[in-house]
Amino acid sequence: MDIISWIVVLVLAIVVLKSCIKFVPQNRAYVIERFGKFHSTREAGLNFIWPIIDRVAADRSLKEQAIDVPSQSGITKDNISLSVDGVLYFRVLDPYKATYGVDNYIFAVTQLAQTTMRSELGKMELDKTFEERSHLNNNIVNAINEASAPWGIQVMRYEIKDIVPPASIMDAMEAQMKAERVKRAQILESEGDRQAAINRAEGEKAAVVLAAEGEKEQQVLKAQGEAQAILAVAAAQAEALRQVGEAANTEEGQKAIQLDLATKAIEAKQAIARESTIVLLPDQATDTASVVAQAMAIINTMQHETAVRAADNSSIANHSRGGRP
Repeated sequence: MDIISWIVVLVLAIVVLKSCIKFVPQNRAYVIERFGKFHSTREAGLNFIWPIIDRVAADRSLKEQAIDVPSQSGITKDNISLSVDGVLYFRVLDPYKATYGVDNYIFAVTQLAQTTMRSELGKMELDKTFEERSHLNNNIVNAINEASAPWGIQVMRYEIKDIVPPASIMDAMEAQMKAERVKRAQILESEGDRQAAINRAEGEKAAVVLAAEGEKEQQVLKAQGEAQAILAVAAAQAEALRQVGEAANTEEGQKAIQLDLATKAIEAKQAIARESTIVLLPDQATDTASVVAQAMAIINTMQHETAVRAADNSSIANHSRGGRP
């Protein structure tokens, strides 16, 4: 064979070898057919196939995919028309089913998501579609997975992007939200007025209680002061009487008492004379000396009685001590 024949053979060998060797990327799978019939599924790595009789029928990605679900109209349980769109996340679990179970699994799962969305919206009222969006998403995922199991597809999650009600419903919802905010503001204002009134009443009550307690303490202190004053006056009077009594036992005290009695007798007669034109005098009290003499006799009698009582007390005390002086 000449050199040209060797070159041709080498080129044919390279072409055949290239068609026999298949490098499958990571997270992908090749569906291999032999003579037009499914033969095997080749996963990531180096794979060999027979040229001419084997071919790659499908190249399937095993990674999670995200596709937009076009906006669609749906009617809620309370007959409100909504426009809803979303995003669907899924992945291929079985390349064989995704190839032979459905013609175009992406188109099929998108249509299934739209129909399931309309079906689930018809089971809910308008307010619930906004409040329970996550519950709606879960219901759609479960329904799609049940229907797409023969296709080898697993739906991971479905997320609603926008829920757009009609313009009239939007205006009504806005008016409702405005009324709700006004209601909340009024409730908060009334609660504030109520709390303020309670605080004022409690403050007035506390003020009255404090005033009553203050008046009570003032009266107690005043009574204590008056009692102490009375005791002080009584003690002073008792001390004065004691001192007068001690002074009366002396000779100078007797003279002072006589002078004081004479002075008071004269002042009493003068007062009687000013008040009346007639002055009655006792037969033996025509002069000041007789009055003083009578007063002194009374004082001497009282002193004698006091001395007798003191002597009796002294004898009783000596007798109780056994007659010892």
